[in-house]
Amino acid sequence: MEQRERPRAALKLPLKLRSVAGVKEEFSVTLVTRDISSSGVFFLCPKPLAIGTEIELDIVLVSRPLGYGNVVVSSKACVKRTEVANMPGWHGIAASFDDFAFDRDDQIPAWLPAD
Repeated sequence: MEQRERPRAALKLPLKLRSVAGVKEEFSVTLVTRDISSSGVFFLCPKPLAIGTEIELDIVLVSRPLGYGNVVVSSKACVKRTEVANMPGWHGIAASFDDFAFDRDDQIPAWLPAD
């Protein structure tokens, strides 16, 4: 039985792959996490990623209406494991976080009246 370094939460959170091996992704597609922990994430990806590849990603932890007040973790990560996904042409990617930062979008929409 595999022992996890950290407990994982089976959460389906929006994930954006920003770059692969230092190359910015031309089209930012929203993917979904399968599970996440403080040390890494597992997600499905429409393209293969080699073990050891450095990636940059954004994961939305809290989503608010109209995108205001979102809490996003931005991270550099390293691909540790890949597996065949149930969907043809897709790949399961396990990556460990190298570093991460939290970001919030707390701007008030211009159409809302100020106090």
